[in-house]
Amino acid sequence: MSIQVAPKINSQAQTDFLPLLGTDYVEFYVGNAKQAAHFYMTAFGFQALAYAGPETGMKEKASFVVRQNKLTIVLTTPILTNNEVADHVYKHGDGIKTIALVVNDATSAWEETTKRGAKSFKLPTTLEDNNGTVVTSGIHIYGDTVHVFVERKNYHGIFMPGFRKWENEYFKPKDTGLLYVDHCVGNVGWNQMNPWVKFYENVMGFKNILSFDDNDISTEYSALMSKVMSNGNGYVKFPINEPAEGKKKSQVEEYLEFYQGEGVQHVAMATNDIVKTVTELRNRGIEFLRVPSSYYDDLLERVGSIDEDLTPLKELGILVDRDDEGYLLQVFTKPVEDRPTLFFEIIQRKGAKSFGKGNFKALFEAIEREQAERGNL
Repeated sequence: MSIQVAPKINSQAQTDFLPLLGTDYVEFYVGNAKQAAHFYMTAFGFQALAYAGPETGMKEKASFVVRQNKLTIVLTTPILTNNEVADHVYKHGDGIKTIALVVNDATSAWEETTKRGAKSFKLPTTLEDNNGTVVTSGIHIYGDTVHVFVERKNYHGIFMPGFRKWENEYFKPKDTGLLYVDHCVGNVGWNQMNPWVKFYENVMGFKNILSFDDNDISTEYSALMSKVMSNGNGYVKFPINEPAEGKKKSQVEEYLEFYQGEGVQHVAMATNDIVKTVTELRNRGIEFLRVPSSYYDDLLERVGSIDEDLTPLKELGILVDRDDEGYLLQVFTKPVEDRPTLFFEIIQRKGAKSFGKGNFKALFEAIEREQAERGNL
């Protein structure tokens, strides 16, 4: 299993009690995993990888695994009712259940986090087949979301024991240049951001590397607050959002209402050529938020010189922001579910380590226009 290649390791990583090597996979609980897998393959360019279900001894659910470069998505659906997966889908709709993290020792990861106050989701468990062993464990985080720790250094199979190879010989979509998980953003309830910041600091050894208040992230109508948490080596980053007071309903409030609780708002997926990736995604039917064309009138004055031609950026609605270390390009899809909940970010970093603060106002005004069309602003 290949893992995310991330920025340079700093000295803190040497003493980190929870050394994380990257994102192993993101698991969605969905109403129909077979059809969802086809969507992610057709629209986003993922490839068929593995399957588990009744044929492999898993009786209550089925899981299809798709992969593109170092991005792995597991799509799990209930086959019977009265189980955790069915209850999750009924309450939340299609959504992210698991953010799985690569570790060298899943037992130690569980012990270190639970003794610091994490609620156990899964005891350390060893899975074995002819390709070796995988050890997994897990803890609860916000809402019904969990982190699963995956130790696969002694495994040489395609995904993990219990899964068989899944091939679609008639359909092998071309990838779209998506590379790895850059970050995952969580939405939490009123006055819950700081408690979850403390959780990541105290339980998982993360640091708060960036903070945005309602002055940074606000429009005429709504506002939110956000803090970005990063693990010791910088491989894993989790921004956490909460609502702030505004004249109308914020995007976080809309999410919390329709997801019926806290959860993952979006996954940012990295690319090395955002123009090519977004062009391909749009050609396959993925819809993106659009900012007014006036955003681009003074773009180069705001961010300075960039390598890209402005014309395709404007055509595709790609946003640009700069920090002290470089610049980034980013764009956001519309929600990919029927409920206005989960969406994706496509991001290309050209030195920048930040999260597009200069784009917040234009982006959130675009989100508000979508909310207004839904009658939820």
